[in-house]
Amino acid sequence: MSDNITSENAQTPLLSQRFRGYFPVVIDVETAGFNAQTDALLEIAATTLSLDENTGQFSLDETIQFNVEPFEGANLEPAALEFTGIDPSNPLRGAVDEKKALTETFKLIRKKMKAAGCQRAIMVAHNAAFDLAFVNAAIARCAIKRSPFHPFVSFDTATLSGLALGQTVLAKACTAANIEFNNNEAHSALYDTEKTAELFCYIVNKWQQLGGWPLAIDDDNNTASI
Repeated sequence: MSDNITSENAQTPLLSQRFRGYFPVVIDVETAGFNAQTDALLEIAATTLSLDENTGQFSLDETIQFNVEPFEGANLEPAALEFTGIDPSNPLRGAVDEKKALTETFKLIRKKMKAAGCQRAIMVAHNAAFDLAFVNAAIARCAIKRSPFHPFVSFDTATLSGLALGQTVLAKACTAANIEFNNNEAHSALYDTEKTAELFCYIVNKWQQLGGWPLAIDDDNNTASI
């Protein structure tokens, strides 16, 4: 396999070919409990990724983060707040409502997705079902009609790191991948998102280096070639 990777179509960005046209976006949410329907969304962060057209290697691109005001009637579990260290009533949080947080986050994702030639985003998260459930619940509450994300498909770095590194806890998986992890900064959406993004890039890049990609697939002829 050549060190330089080129698209089958020189006009088609390589990233649009990597995950069946899906644009990976790393997400982390901090919440006031485990129930996406009743418990408050308190923080959300998203990190977009870039793909080097010459090496096929992923890296972190841009991160956006918001502290979020609990929606009206939201449940705030004391144990969850103690665990995250978040005080939803602190005016210094500079929190915004859910709709603004989602709208601004989606605006960035759509811009990056369009530049990459992708039609839809796919959420990457650690224990992704949890984050996706809270994002979907907030989308429904805010009556946002067009989400860039696939509504149920996601990439779970807990599963990927369990396979690749033998670890499912984010801190332990990062340590196994020689990614610096500070437990004092954990449970912040901004910090956890970027560490999850580093972990995802590490696993996907390692797979590519081992020869697992690039693989260009011709769907019409059901054939594959390096």
